[in-house]
Amino acid sequence: MDPEHGMPASELQVKAAYAHCLAISRDHYENFPVASMLLPQRLRHPVAAIYAFARRADDFADEGDIDNDTRIKSLQAMGTSLDAIINREATDDPVFIAVNDAIVRFQLPIELFHELLSAFTQDVTKHRYAHFGEVMEYCKRSANPVGRLLLHLTNQATKQNIAYSDGVCSALQLINFYQDLAQDYHEQGRIYIPADEMMDYGVSESHFRDTISDSAMAALMQKQYQRADKILRAGAPLGKQLKGRFGIEIRAVILGGARVLYRLRQQDKIFSRPRLNYQDWFSILKGAFLKK
Repeated sequence: MDPEHGMPASELQVKAAYAHCLAISRDHYENFPVASMLLPQRLRHPVAAIYAFARRADDFADEGDIDNDTRIKSLQAMGTSLDAIINREATDDPVFIAVNDAIVRFQLPIELFHELLSAFTQDVTKHRYAHFGEVMEYCKRSANPVGRLLLHLTNQATKQNIAYSDGVCSALQLINFYQDLAQDYHEQGRIYIPADEMMDYGVSESHFRDTISDSAMAALMQKQYQRADKILRAGAPLGKQLKGRFGIEIRAVILGGARVLYRLRQQDKIFSRPRLNYQDWFSILKGAFLKK
């Protein structure tokens, strides 16, 4: 985006807006490198702005007792506010003041924010996925834009790094699905496991409704875990490509995802969310600093 775009806010407004976004990130931190002390200081504000934007969109898609039309209109309004940045329209919304500043300061592609919105909008109405290609298309818009934005923040958005990042982000999104099977179904009515593969393994919706961890469900999920592991490994070289503290942060995120996946593959109760222990975190941090 051209640095000339964007309605400039006062320095005081921008500072307050970033403080607002940081507060949101600290209250809702979820596998996102906002609160981590590994993240370079200069990146904490723009990353918090990206997180606050995604958090608001996620809340519109999922939270509260409102109808789908209202959810979609709220997400569409966020898209309109994004476009207002290009049109140099003023805003008093702290999240968009911060997003505006981050987009202008770091020349972030605004279309990546729109892709995130499209994924959250899809979540409102699409609760089943016919095949794995549909799941990956969702990951392309729900997860990959975040990784690309982080690369742009650090001026490391090369073609190779983007390819690695897309693999890492898609794999992390898949792993997140697998650790939240019960929550996604019972709270949002969603199943992100491909319907054709469920049928192949003799798994039905009743497995999700009644949290049945039988041999059929175990075999189905081992297939999911193995594929996610392959995708994560394909993107893992990103951690060695990136420099400085940001590289350490990303290596920790990758190793953390791998550790969660390992725990998922070992547990018998498929619908339980795995918990990492002290030894897990020590291994993650050690690997991140040693570039393992």
